[in-house]
Amino acid sequence: MVFVNLYHLFTHEQSVWLAIASSQDLLNLLKFPFMQRAIIGAVLMGIMGGLLGSFVTLRQLSFFSHAVGHAALVGIALGVLLNSNPTWTLVPFTLIFGVVVLYLIDKTDLASDSVLSIVLSGALAIGVILTSYIKGYRGNLMAVLFGDILAIDTTDLILTIIVLVSCSIFLLSTLPQQILLTLNADVAQVQGVPVQLYRYCFVVFLSLAVAVAIKAVGILLVNAFLVIPSSTAKLISHHFSRFLVISVIVGSSSSIFGILISGIFNLASGPSIVLVQFIFFIAVFAWVKLSKNPG
Repeated sequence: MVFVNLYHLFTHEQSVWLAIASSQDLLNLLKFPFMQRAIIGAVLMGIMGGLLGSFVTLRQLSFFSHAVGHAALVGIALGVLLNSNPTWTLVPFTLIFGVVVLYLIDKTDLASDSVLSIVLSGALAIGVILTSYIKGYRGNLMAVLFGDILAIDTTDLILTIIVLVSCSIFLLSTLPQQILLTLNADVAQVQGVPVQLYRYCFVVFLSLAVAVAIKAVGILLVNAFLVIPSSTAKLISHHFSRFLVISVIVGSSSSIFGILISGIFNLASGPSIVLVQFIFFIAVFAWVKLSKNPG
């Protein structure tokens, strides 16, 4: 019995010590400028992902943002080949790609998913061919492909702030029209809403958001940054304003927790953020199901 008590005492002290050590490590991490930039960037991108993702989810544009993110490989490869910051080629490419894809969807009789698949396949093929010409060290390419929010700099933060403020002003100042457009585009057209202008403006901001978020979470996970927070919020509330607020809160808070976990346990930052979002989605889903069916 004595040995059992000693064992419990030892394990308790050990867990307390680990908690203190983790807290100390966290405080030390927060002193570094790169960690401070990462947390600020995570919050900004989480807010932006929650805001835009709300409309992406309701307008069923998740495949569109997925296609834009994967096609961004061309912009990244061009930046590496030109020995420049991939961000400066990635941003204009994703912007042009998004607008061109929407134009093709409007001007052809093909289904939107068919057009997206065709254009995405072509862009990926070009991107893979371009990467084959990259010689030597490919660190910049790999960092953007798989994401590293700890590597974002002041320029990335400024660009993120510009995109976030611009899309917030656009969406919130036209929120009634955006809601009507989301619910029924034909009714919005009859009511005098400039549907095409709003659609193209939204695609521009969505493409820019994908471009600035790729450096943080990578091409493979950038779509989750937009879809998971808004999907989680949709499980909690169907009231649009409340749904929008919850989506932003989930996006920003999960980004903070994800970046802190990645820093403490030395894990990849992008996957850590998305994993936190995924766990939170599962938890909310289980809570909603249990509350509806308590038996």
